[in-house]
Amino acid sequence: MSNEFKNFYASEGILRELITPHNPQRNVVVERKNKIIVGATREMLHDQDLLLHLWAEACNIVVYV
Repeated sequence: MSNEFKNFYASEGILRELITPHNPQRNVVVERKNKIIVGATREMLHDQDLLLHLWAEACNIVVYV
């Protein structure tokens, strides 16, 4: 990782957290949240009879709510 990238993180106030690659045990929380978002989006689109091209907007609404 270049010093330029590290300086960018520092200037933007981004905290860099390294994780072990290919370790699914560390991704349990993220996977669960993604599953909830996708499920709620599907339910919203189906319940309101919306078209699939509105998927991104529906995901944004689910995350917002």
